[in-house]
Amino acid sequence: MVTVSKKGEWFELTIPKKWAGQSATQLFREIWGAPKKLTHQMRMEQCVKKNNNPIIWEKPLIHGDRLQFKLLTDHQVENLENDGFYTDVDVRYEDDHLIIFNKPAGMETHPHTLVQKNTLLDAAKYYMQLQGESTYIRHIHRLDKETSGVILFAKHSLAGAILDTELAQRTIKRTYMALVHGQLKNKHDSIELPIGKDRHHSNKRRVSTTGQYAKTTYDVQAYDSKRNISLITCQLDTGRTHQIRVHLSHIGHPLVGDHLYGGKNLLTRQALHAYKLEWQHPFTKEKQEITCPAPADFRSLCP
Repeated sequence: MVTVSKKGEWFELTIPKKWAGQSATQLFREIWGAPKKLTHQMRMEQCVKKNNNPIIWEKPLIHGDRLQFKLLTDHQVENLENDGFYTDVDVRYEDDHLIIFNKPAGMETHPHTLVQKNTLLDAAKYYMQLQGESTYIRHIHRLDKETSGVILFAKHSLAGAILDTELAQRTIKRTYMALVHGQLKNKHDSIELPIGKDRHHSNKRRVSTTGQYAKTTYDVQAYDSKRNISLITCQLDTGRTHQIRVHLSHIGHPLVGDHLYGGKNLLTRQALHAYKLEWQHPFTKEKQEITCPAPADFRSLCP
């Protein structure tokens, strides 16, 4: 097991057998997936050491070497004084590199204007401030305003860059619960249809031959014949805006409460909840998973 410990502004890990023989360059670029630009920046600013001495980047590392890297450099630290806003946040997982929140329905993930301050990102900044961590923090993916559930943030730029790579390579997996109208024909199926902007509605998306590739896989969990609604779980192979909502609406099963895409008013918001997140830790590369139960309004309609 690889462990990363924090010592002031520096992080330290002991090189395991599986990484012995790799150079620091290979570790950062090939194993961790750090961007070339950021790796070069850390190299130029001497942010990496081996056994507390300057490192030779191309020299193979030995099992038992202690690798130190500094992440809280001046250009990465944000001034959080009078920034963010206070609200109770539901932290589901946290370490020195990342943090996962349970976002409530009705809250934006990030600001859309310079004056907007009531978003999860602002609340996350304030939370960090209260912990004495005035550092960079950034969401790795996002959820629609009315979608609840787990969302991943990076606590420094190197972790953010590595997690961005994981997201692009689809090693970060997101599973959603949704309530949809009607009874789906197949208990397990995939919807593989491109999604593009709706030229008649700036906030809306639609299935379009000129859109971007999108794939949603779903499994039916239960059906309520009285309300004629189904509980399904969905996994995203891509991350297009409104993807689940567009795909399910297109096949005739819009989300309950999703007025934009044809859902009926059984709920005051679209019935979509991000309940599971799977990822690889950016440095240890161990597989991790977290789940979060749906909120009360969603559960009240579940079959």
